[in-house]
Amino acid sequence: MASLKFMLLFILLCFLNWDSTKAQGPDSPSTTPVYLYQNCSGGNTTANSVFQQNTNTLLTSLASNATTDFFNTTVLGPSPSDTVRGLFMCRGDVSSAMCRQCVLNATQRLNTQCSLSKQAVIWYDECMVRFSNRSFFSTVDTRPRLGLLNTANISNQQTFMRLLFQTVNKTADEAVNKNNYYATGQANISGFQSLYCLAQCTRDLSPQDCRRCLSGVIGDLNWCCNGKQGGRVLYPSCNVRYELYPFYHLPASSPPPPLLSPPTTSAASRGNGGISAGTIVAIVVPITVAVLIFIVGICFLRKRARKNRDSVKEVKTAYDITTVESLQYDFGTIEAATNKFSEDNKLGEGGFGQVYKGTLQSGQEIAVKRLSKSSGQGGEEFKNEVVVVAKLQHRNLVRLLGFCLQGEEKILVYEYVPNKSLDYILFDPEKQQKLDWARRYKIIEGIARGIQYLHEDSRLRIIHRDLKASNILLDGDMNPKISDFGMARIFGVDQTQGNTSRIVGTYGYMAPEYAMHGEFSVKSDVYSFGVLLMEILSGQKNSSFYQTDGAEDLLSYAWNVWKDGAPLELLDPTLKESYTPNEVMRSIHIGLLCVQEDLEDRPTMATIVLMLDSNTVTLPTPKRPAFFIHSGTDPSMPRELQFDQTITKSVNEMSVSEMDPR
Repeated sequence: MASLKFMLLFILLCFLNWDSTKAQGPDSPSTTPVYLYQNCSGGNTTANSVFQQNTNTLLTSLASNATTDFFNTTVLGPSPSDTVRGLFMCRGDVSSAMCRQCVLNATQRLNTQCSLSKQAVIWYDECMVRFSNRSFFSTVDTRPRLGLLNTANISNQQTFMRLLFQTVNKTADEAVNKNNYYATGQANISGFQSLYCLAQCTRDLSPQDCRRCLSGVIGDLNWCCNGKQGGRVLYPSCNVRYELYPFYHLPASSPPPPLLSPPTTSAASRGNGGISAGTIVAIVVPITVAVLIFIVGICFLRKRARKNRDSVKEVKTAYDITTVESLQYDFGTIEAATNKFSEDNKLGEGGFGQVYKGTLQSGQEIAVKRLSKSSGQGGEEFKNEVVVVAKLQHRNLVRLLGFCLQGEEKILVYEYVPNKSLDYILFDPEKQQKLDWARRYKIIEGIARGIQYLHEDSRLRIIHRDLKASNILLDGDMNPKISDFGMARIFGVDQTQGNTSRIVGTYGYMAPEYAMHGEFSVKSDVYSFGVLLMEILSGQKNSSFYQTDGAEDLLSYAWNVWKDGAPLELLDPTLKESYTPNEVMRSIHIGLLCVQEDLEDRPTMATIVLMLDSNTVTLPTPKRPAFFIHSGTDPSMPRELQFDQTITKSVNEMSVSEMDPR
């Protein structure tokens, strides 16, 4: 009996010790949050500047707000140039104490290591904190991107990945339908193994944007962790993770059923000491064996989970790409996504090649640009430029997901944008009615912000050189996305202009200094934006504009009606019922400022964005536009354009960009 009591006592102590271990689990206040990665970017501010002081105050405010909520947004700074915005998000299953500690650790680390940065994001296992000098609330931000993976491979990878995408997409759908945009999912791989998934978005997003963001990270699981036992992809706006062990807190299980009372025995069956020793042994021994097996099993599972966690390591980030392979797609994957480049999937065709719609195995829709094989660009140059363009991330730029390079095949993979290009709707008499004034003004503002990002806010200064209506794509909500960087030039941060002997672009959109002398700068793009703005206002192409009052092109006509005091004559007749007079007048004024002949007279894109956003900014008086490029193939084009320079009409001779030394 003594040995039996000792055994029972030993089992009880084992349970108590295991429970105390659980009590000090990952969400206990005494547990340190697990740091993953941080990124400091956006250029630097000066020490002790107003912006830096605002950033420090904002981070302190975020840490204090973590005591009451798992998500918070904060804005500080009355001046636009000194305004800083920030947010934090804690994982949906952690305790409030852990959330508070994680945000505190994150803000302290940002204060120390990113104190002079204009934007930064930091990820912990339990939370995420970010700040920026730009307005990013309610915006899907996909860069910087972080991928973590478990180094162990999975067996039967094809079946596993199919189950993974099915489960994680279902989990993403559940997250969108919850108030906190957080959900977990589980699926059985076999009788002995389960798959655990997690999906979460920041709560400032709309349900549609949340699902769009989650579709992006789910699609990037192939980039990060294809065939691995666990992994995660984190964007600033959302994240997903999967493992073969429960890495999040599982919902509390239902209480065990009450123990049954021991059967009553007659007085004749009782001994002097109560229940007989044989009965005790018959009851206790099976229970003891079962409990011991249970404890050994738990210990084994905990050890394996700990081993799996230890084998997870950081491998890929969008701003720390040491190998271009992180962006590379297999040619077979692209063929399968496009049904072997079938005609049914073709979206368009041009001098650059063909564009196809595709669907990856994850369900993510993509646009595949198959470049013409006549391109003279080398493979290494092509790959290097892809990496540069892939780092351009803005809501008004089409996102480059990756590339494929195999033999003579050069393929670019973009996000799929459903409403085609702006010219497809704007210049169609029936379809253009979908674009009322509110939508057109939203498109104008979005294009301006996208170009401003290229010129001033990206890590490198980008001159697009081919801004036109066909290179503006429209997403499902009619938000504009600038596409086609086939003619772009990449400058160093301090470089402002360049010169080329090979002029490429589209008639009617080229600035005079570029078309005649090969000189291009940010002001060349400003000129093209001005032409595009006039087209959006009028609903007519500059290259095929005809009037009987002496105007040779759209810009001439705009100048004439402005000079005559009747600028609203330029407006598309379909807008007569929806336009806002002040916004239209201001837009025409800005357009004329953009197309002035002297590039020094043209405003910068930052000034244009300010002009569009504010009615209090005084606009200078525009000068007469440059009239030297006539519409179509007018034989009266000046001789300056007959240099040995090559003028290409709407043809992309490069796959991504021409690189300038820095």
